[in-house]
Amino acid sequence: MENKDDEFEEVRFDQLNFSDLEETNYHFRDPIVKQVVDQFVSRSDVGYNKYGQTLDSERRQGVKNLGEYLQDVQEELMDAILYIQAAKEELADKPYCKCEVKDVEPRAKTTIGDLEALRELREKMLLKKMNDDKEQVILDKDNFGYVSNNT
Repeated sequence: MENKDDEFEEVRFDQLNFSDLEETNYHFRDPIVKQVVDQFVSRSDVGYNKYGQTLDSERRQGVKNLGEYLQDVQEELMDAILYIQAAKEELADKPYCKCEVKDVEPRAKTTIGDLEALRELREKMLLKKMNDDKEQVILDKDNFGYVSNNT
């Protein structure tokens, strides 16, 4: 009886990236889940290319102990918290963003209401100036006033 292994080309798994494999038989109902799985596969390839081994082989060979794995997790989570805080502050800096970020101190955000209040104040100041100086104030379609010396 022939050896069935002779029918297949030899594959060295230590030289193979998971992303090089053909599509799996998995069916993803949710494209977001597929995107995340694809990112895990890609991240695994990056790690393998950087360290020359898989996380599983690293564990089996005792490259790290439990304390070192826990230290790695802690550092990664600390980085994640920093990224979350930076993202929240980025959202808080965007006046056009409708996201509410509660625990970030408000920066100099200008809202539509602020702009309307400033426009009204400017209009009142120009009208006062017009009355004081007897100059004509011309308002454009956006209610921006221009002082004209032509009376």
